[in-house]
Amino acid sequence: MDRRKFLASAPFAAVAATGPSRDWLLATLDQQPDAGPRVRIEDVTAVRNMFSEFQKIDIFQGGGSGRLVLAAYMNVHVYPLLRRTQTDDIRRALCEAAAEQTYLLGWMAYDNGEHGTAQRYLIQSLRLAEESQNAPLGAHVLAGMADQATLLGHPEEGLNLARSGRHGLGGQSHAALADLWALEGRALAAMGDRAGAARAIVQSEAAAEHIDHEAEPEWALFIDPAYLHGEHAVTLRDIGDSAGAQEHARRSIDHARMQSRARRGAMSQAALASAHLQRNDLEAAYAAGLRTLSLTSKVKSSRAVEAVVDLQKRMQPFGQHRLVADFVERARVLIPAA
Repeated sequence: MDRRKFLASAPFAAVAATGPSRDWLLATLDQQPDAGPRVRIEDVTAVRNMFSEFQKIDIFQGGGSGRLVLAAYMNVHVYPLLRRTQTDDIRRALCEAAAEQTYLLGWMAYDNGEHGTAQRYLIQSLRLAEESQNAPLGAHVLAGMADQATLLGHPEEGLNLARSGRHGLGGQSHAALADLWALEGRALAAMGDRAGAARAIVQSEAAAEHIDHEAEPEWALFIDPAYLHGEHAVTLRDIGDSAGAQEHARRSIDHARMQSRARRGAMSQAALASAHLQRNDLEAAYAAGLRTLSLTSKVKSSRAVEAVVDLQKRMQPFGQHRLVADFVERARVLIPAA
């Protein structure tokens, strides 16, 4: 965790989560304890309380807004606790809380386009989740790793990670299960497996019907209709089901609007726009594209900006149409952030 220069400079690598490189990255957890008072349960509670605040920053403002602040908090207040002496019960609770925060730190980096840094925080989070013996949390971390791998052009690795998370989950979290099935669908769609992707969506929706957020951990609160419908919209778009993509995108947009979640709304508006383009409806795509731009300007998220860039590329077959030219001109102010 102290190798910050390495974390900042290393690129994303599809095989970084396995083998000797992973063991080397995680060696800091095996260091001898530092001198100092024993960790108390009150210390763990303080870490958990901060997680809620940082998660809100990510959801409503984008990963680029709070990542550096969270990194400083973790380096100064959380990771040093791991090197102090604890009882076994306190250590498991501390590792669980640190895993949640480290996952969020990795996710923020991912959302901000810092993929090498994100990957290494996610690997650290997975080790901490293992140390805490929390299977749902470990599965959640694997879901984040699967999402990143698929986005960066490694859907086979994304599929393996999603399936590993699902198999290790043991039915302990319906929210995590719905997420893992959704991400399996994303990976299969990217691999061109239309039937498999459609089946994964069905399984995700079946798991989502049983989600009780009162019984789920706090890190699972974002796995809701706004998120899941948005993921399904992209999957259906990628397998050529534009009508299904539009339906899920609209449902995601409606939920995101009620919650004032600009990032999720932007990404689902982009999915809706691209689904319209698949049906050669440029006017509808342009209208959804303008809504994408408006929402993207409200958050600091490279993923939302990349959705704008992707939409521009999908408009290229329409040539020099005035709506395309206008959209490109309006998007110009956001593109340097990609």
